[in-house]
Amino acid sequence: MIKQEKISNAEYEKSLSDIYVELVKWQYWVKEKGLRVMIIFEGRDAAGKGGTIKRLMEPLNPRGCNVVALPAPSDRESTQWYFQRYVQHFPAAGEIAVFDRSWYNRAGVERVMDFCTDTEYREFMRSCPEFERMLVRSGIILLKYWFSVSDEEQERRFQKRANDKSKHWKLSPMDLESRNRWVEYSKAKDEMFFYTDLPEAPWYVVDADVKKRARLNCLTHILDAIPYQDIMPAPVDLPPRKQQGSYQRPDINSQHFVPKKY
Repeated sequence: MIKQEKISNAEYEKSLSDIYVELVKWQYWVKEKGLRVMIIFEGRDAAGKGGTIKRLMEPLNPRGCNVVALPAPSDRESTQWYFQRYVQHFPAAGEIAVFDRSWYNRAGVERVMDFCTDTEYREFMRSCPEFERMLVRSGIILLKYWFSVSDEEQERRFQKRANDKSKHWKLSPMDLESRNRWVEYSKAKDEMFFYTDLPEAPWYVVDADVKKRARLNCLTHILDAIPYQDIMPAPVDLPPRKQQGSYQRPDINSQHFVPKKY
């Protein structure tokens, strides 16, 4: 993998601003055409999935696009069909569902950390391709992204999180353990790709060593993956405001204001 140069803040902000406009157009198209879109974000810890999801969501109308980030299954959920708790979050017509990790937990963290049995893992690898083919046949547009980060860059980001109090929550015991199992995670990812990199639902790998480039590349790919047209409504021509009459507002001193410390 060729090492990417960093991108200037000015170039990044300009490109991101242009992409934001296109994402709004894209969402209008998804809603108008009644498309059902699912986007899965997977990858190693600290690979930059969360930051990309934040930029994807920022310009979009949350009424038609939501992020699904499920916690560990409850005792009841652990007895359900494995895919069951994910299905309830699937999109209806005109909606976009963004999965911040997904059913691929079983092929990654559960496999590496021995949170599932070998039988459960093998059954997942048999079931997952058919499950996803069924989704695609039903008309769902399924996009799967794997954020790839080098060992050195991941360690640098872990160290930064460890020294930044505002990011301590991002460094979980599971993250720390993953540092010791780099090779095991690599093997799990390679086997996962072998079984689930499907013609109907391929994996798209994002070179994530440079976060800003990864965000721009991924968002651009999402736009390119679903052809759309600009059907945004024309800007509203606001008429002058009407006279409001003689209503007298209460004395401003009767209200409780937040102190202006800044």
